[in-house]
Amino acid sequence: MFDPGCKTRRLLDRIGTKWMSMAVKVLAEASPDEVRFAELQRRMTGVSQKMLSVTLQGLARDGLVERRVEASVPPRVYYRLTPLGLSLEGPLAAVRAWAEEHMAEIDRANERSRESADQL
Repeated sequence: MFDPGCKTRRLLDRIGTKWMSMAVKVLAEASPDEVRFAELQRRMTGVSQKMLSVTLQGLARDGLVERRVEASVPPRVYYRLTPLGLSLEGPLAAVRAWAEEHMAEIDRANERSRESADQL
């Protein structure tokens, strides 16, 4: 039976994007230090400024990231994982390790499926 309040589903809806998991990884690597927005963007190859901003807002809203603004011109904004956010790095690292081990198999299965569909 489908449970719309399923905690696992709710969590995956929040952290299941590539940018969320990548931001947690980059911030975990820097922990306990803070990372400036521009440095995060440099380390997260391919992320746009807008998508990084949306991602960090979501992580902050969920209590996984702390944001600190330094009063300067222009303002400097720093991010770091909260203890809750840091506790998420282990499970995400396990998912990354699983992906490294098994994505080639999944890709091959997808290719076989496409080939079968093309033969119909």
